[in-house]
Amino acid sequence: MRRELVWIEQQDFRGFGCSECGWRFQPSGPPTGASFDEMMRNYELQRDKAFTSHICADHPRTERRRSKNGG
Repeated sequence: MRRELVWIEQQDFRGFGCSECGWRFQPSGPPTGASFDEMMRNYELQRDKAFTSHICADHPRTERRRSKNGG
């Protein structure tokens, strides 16, 4: 199956993660930028780069989690 970036809502985590493994996006710090739009672009670039470069085998899923996308 092809992995996808999904929105996850759990009691202890709300944010983006991988549909196929236990990887979750953890920002390196608060958003940076001179405007809200720039902060959003920087956040999305950081998130997308981290998602693309993660290796699913390094993040085994420890429990079945539910996402808004059904994953």
